[in-house]
Amino acid sequence: MYFLLPSSIAAEGLHIVVPLYILFLNGTIVEVGISTAIIYGFSAIGSIFWGKIIDKFHVKRIILVISFLAISLSNILLFFTSEIISVFLISTLIGFFVIAKNPVTQLLVMETVPNNQWSNLFALTSIMSVSGSLVAFVVGSFWESFFDLRPYFLFCATFSILSTILSITVKKSSFLERTTITHSIHGLRYLFSSFRFNFHLFFPKVPKSRDFKQLAILLKGKAKNELGLLLLTNFFFYFGSNAFFTAFIPFLKTNQFSNSSVFQVYLFQTITLLAVFYVVPRITAKIGEEKSAKLAYIPRVSGILVAALLIPITIGMQSFVIATIAGCLMIVAFSIFNTSNSIILFKTIPRGFEGTYLGTNSFMIGIGIFAGALTASYVTSAFGYNVLFFTAISMLCISFFLFQSFFKNKLSHREI
Repeated sequence: MYFLLPSSIAAEGLHIVVPLYILFLNGTIVEVGISTAIIYGFSAIGSIFWGKIIDKFHVKRIILVISFLAISLSNILLFFTSEIISVFLISTLIGFFVIAKNPVTQLLVMETVPNNQWSNLFALTSIMSVSGSLVAFVVGSFWESFFDLRPYFLFCATFSILSTILSITVKKSSFLERTTITHSIHGLRYLFSSFRFNFHLFFPKVPKSRDFKQLAILLKGKAKNELGLLLLTNFFFYFGSNAFFTAFIPFLKTNQFSNSSVFQVYLFQTITLLAVFYVVPRITAKIGEEKSAKLAYIPRVSGILVAALLIPITIGMQSFVIATIAGCLMIVAFSIFNTSNSIILFKTIPRGFEGTYLGTNSFMIGIGIFAGALTASYVTSAFGYNVLFFTAISMLCISFFLFQSFFKNKLSHREI
């Protein structure tokens, strides 16, 4: 799985440089939000599509080669484009193909080691991914001193091409159904540990209308159902979170941050994420997933408040330090929430329905992320960043109260 490091460098570099490039082309938060929504929307479609392809045809190497070549082409096209509408079109390619390596990586882990060792190998793949983030952000931190923004796409393209070459070394192996991962807490923890700062979609099957029965019962008010509450909790958590993150880069640029400073803020976030990688599971094990999940909302909301209240009234290094603190608080909260939430979800889903409700949960998360991106663009454009940040905090508060209701009404207490 040597392709993980260079592919993560390319993907994480794009994660930051696309919004920066839109702003460079005189775009606004509206265009950034639309591009972000397009990428996440097509990632959701791609997650379903590539999952079905690998389940039906049992191919891994071909999927990796095609997806990495597509990302390489996307970077090259972005280097030559100077129109925002073209960035939107290329964003569809990025979203659809960047997600393709995820189901392949899951299968490679599952086929390489026994079930009880999945956790260790998934952790290793995550460390490789976050190492890729570090490389992308370190380079980005110094890029502006030597080049303008546009050639950074060629930097990403180079590593995507390297990923293509390395993916050719992936060999055929015994095939396992992807849904096998849903029956193990070792695999499930990986699914909800995102080293990108937003989400990790997993669709073991295409969600259908009947899969939303728990949620429909809750919304109709016919029953207090703990699983439906958990699905809504995750929807609002990711809605509020991505509303903030979509606006974060334009907000920093509005407050006179250079492109290098933006990369440096994300670099420190990544270092923080790596630092808490082994600490968070221990905290969760010590105080329990319920308290951990509730605890996660404190730094999450605090991070938004710190950014909203202090960055506009400071300048220079002070502003940079505050932005870094705000981002790091958000990342620590995200790590705690994901670790706790994966365990809670595993305990709550009825046995035999793991694939169904993981797909439903991913769908709810995807809708929340998509809605958060669009909300960020249009609320900020119409009412300003303060209203947007208040909206993000409101969504997180709704998520917290739903979580409270979930713990009061949960019916399943089965052990792992």
